[in-house]
Amino acid sequence: MDSLLTMYITLVCVSGVFNVFLSIYAFSKRREIPGAGTFMAYTSALAIYCFGYAFCLASDTIREVKLWTTVEYVGMPFSAALGLMIVLNYLGRKVSGRTAAVMLVIPAITLLMVATNDYHHLFYKSMELREGLPAPLVKIEIGEWYIVHGIYTFSCLLAAVVLLIGRWRQTSRTYRLQLTVMLCGQFIPMVAAFLYLLGIAPGGLDPVPIVMCVTSSLFIWAIVSTKMLTVVPIAKETIFESMGEGVIVLDPAERLIDFNRAAAAMIPSLHLSLIGKTLDEVWTMMTGSPFPAARQPQGMKEEIVWTADNGCRCYEVRSSVVRHRNGEQAGSLLMLIDVTELKRLQRDLEHMAYYDGLTQIYNRTHFIHLARELLKESRTGGHPFSVVLFDIDYFKQINDSFGHETGDRVIVHVVSVCKRILGENTLFGRYGGEEFVIALPFASLDEAAGLAERLRAALEAEPLITADGEVAVTSSFGAAQAAEPGRDTLESLLHAADEALYLSKRGGRNRVSVCNPAVRRRDR
Repeated sequence: MDSLLTMYITLVCVSGVFNVFLSIYAFSKRREIPGAGTFMAYTSALAIYCFGYAFCLASDTIREVKLWTTVEYVGMPFSAALGLMIVLNYLGRKVSGRTAAVMLVIPAITLLMVATNDYHHLFYKSMELREGLPAPLVKIEIGEWYIVHGIYTFSCLLAAVVLLIGRWRQTSRTYRLQLTVMLCGQFIPMVAAFLYLLGIAPGGLDPVPIVMCVTSSLFIWAIVSTKMLTVVPIAKETIFESMGEGVIVLDPAERLIDFNRAAAAMIPSLHLSLIGKTLDEVWTMMTGSPFPAARQPQGMKEEIVWTADNGCRCYEVRSSVVRHRNGEQAGSLLMLIDVTELKRLQRDLEHMAYYDGLTQIYNRTHFIHLARELLKESRTGGHPFSVVLFDIDYFKQINDSFGHETGDRVIVHVVSVCKRILGENTLFGRYGGEEFVIALPFASLDEAAGLAERLRAALEAEPLITADGEVAVTSSFGAAQAAEPGRDTLESLLHAADEALYLSKRGGRNRVSVCNPAVRRRDR
């Protein structure tokens, strides 16, 4: 064996050692390196490839050559596919287990073909030692599957190179050194493999294991100097597509040029065929009207409602200008944030703030706020203003006899009966537990008392029907009118109505009493 071959074998073994080191490093940093398992498999496959080829070169018999060739192919056919997986992971494209399995099918078949070649000769048609050479190299005649294997290996390397080159402009300068190392790790072996497949490699030797010494050295240097593998850039489009908010990208002429997956999910009618049209044209095609929110100025926030099969969704639209480095406007972004649940929660909170949870009429606080406004308007216009207070007779006995659930049903029943008589625009609220209040602008005391009498009669005539039988429901009423000079406050007016209510209670309940400005206490 001449000195040149000895040097070649030595360099191939160094490549194997470097890849063993890289595999051990990936194992030690497996919790820090994204896709560490794939990188370990890749470097292990390269190490097996290098050592197998080194022993193959050192073999003296055809039997030894076949044995070490089989060992070599335990790693070599898998390395290209695993390298492509590493590139995909590096670029933020997740490789699923099923996809990885499919990518490794041809390498697995290649290994099987090499191991059983003596039975079918589909990989090597013939293999024999060359004569007259200073070293016992092998002369081979390739078979059909060798061609399939070569095409697949070269395709994986080429795909990895194309993907990495395509990412160059989108990669910040901070990470371009890493990208360069990744690119060299795929491009240099691809060129070497191409030369070998064409049969123009120096001395007929496979140059790939020797160039692995260079690429592995680059990997080691990049890991030490730039924290490669542990600090990996996240692709801009990966961020764009993984955002939970919908993003619509417009050019300076407000033409649609891109949108992310979230925007397509929010607005199912948005599809690629609409790219190139203005946003108003797109929206008109989808809804029949122009886009309902303005795109300017910078930082604008508006809301739009999108109606689809799954109901109405509310989106907050935020606009921002995208500029080139020289400050010129490159376009704009519209960010769609789904605020449907937030709006629903706001409506629920507002409802809870204004309405009684059991009866869904105004609660005491909101009733007083609205009644004050009505009283103020009545003073300004010189109109009469009256209030009616009433509560349910013997409500405690109902709770004690039938339970609190029935008591709640009685309260709802009273409100239901009253709302049929009062109408939708009457200011009606729950004043306390079983006590209710009505504000009547433009109503005199007699009119308020007449309305109270109709309510009293309706409640008396309509008991609550329960599984345990009828529950008689009656109420006592008190009515009061604001003084003509308009000096009564709402609190004093409610106090007067409360006095009239207690007058009804003392008079035997289920009746109406009034308290007017001239005579603050009078039975009806």
